Amino acid sequence: MLYISLRQYEYVCAIGRHGSLSAAAHALNVSQPALSTALTRVESLLGYPLFMRRRGAAMTTTPQGRLFIEQAEKLLHSAAQIEHPTDAPHGSSHLRLGCFIDLAPFHLASALRSLQTALPDVTITYHVDSFEGLLDGLINGQTDIAITYDLGMDAGFTRQELFDSVPHALVPPDHPLATAHNVTLADLELEPLILSKEGLSAQHVLNLFRRKCLNPTVAHRAATLEIQRSLAAHGEGIAISYASPNNSMSYDNRTLVRLPILDKDAAEPVVLARHGTGPVEATLASAERVLFNTLSETRPEVSCEDG
Repeated sequence: MLYISLRQYEYVCAIGRHGSLSAAAHALNVSQPALSTALTRVESLLGYPLFMRRRGAAMTTTPQGRLFIEQAEKLLHSAAQIEHPTDAPHGSSHLRLGCFIDLAPFHLASALRSLQTALPDVTITYHVDSFEGLLDGLINGQTDIAITYDLGMDAGFTRQELFDSVPHALVPPDHPLATAHNVTLADLELEPLILSKEGLSAQHVLNLFRRKCLNPTVAHRAATLEIQRSLAAHGEGIAISYASPNNSMSYDNRTLVRLPILDKDAAEPVVLARHGTGPVEATLASAERVLFNTLSETRPEVSCEDG
């Protein structure tokens, strides 16, 4: 337990600088008795005097007092830096990057390459996870910064929007909607849907329908994006995904048609996220700038000719 407050450290240092209780009290705009009481308490707690008191002469520090004041000044400076930082803290030599599982195939490699080029002296590690896994990692300090969708985060997170991601409906070429250039959520209400098994992702898609008083049916919840695409290619339903490769073949060599869902409120921002809202150390600040510049430049172009 700490028995000496920062205020009492400040009082002792002021007495040492000004050489008297009255001058220190005037400089600090406090009463002289308050200053005297604080000094007496500090010396009592320490068990030795910090100043020599001689009638008619300035107060002078004892050897122990000089050492105490030197250490107290450093402590007060550190406390002031914490409370009112003027410079970013020193940079870390290790950066831990997180990426949402469906975004990783599209953005992780370019993010790593940019970070490695810009921060050659920093060891960069990464992990790919679900929304919940990324949030837990950010909160627990296991992840410094994450590339993810803006889902499930409260005001305790700092977010920088990179770009808006538009969801797509994936259908086989013989589906009645395959000849359309784009679709709306209303077009999909009566179709069996294939959603992600990831809880927040599926809930977000269903909420898009519910906000429009639409009640879709979920036929499958797929563990991965490619399983989702394969099920759609085989006619098991319409897959809805924000992360959708711009190609027409599934892993099992089946043709897919990719249709943007153009409801205005369906787009979802992809963000850089970190836990906390205050200043960050230098390495993380640099990484934020590098990732923002790299990933915002790779924002996907949405065309009505998709599919």
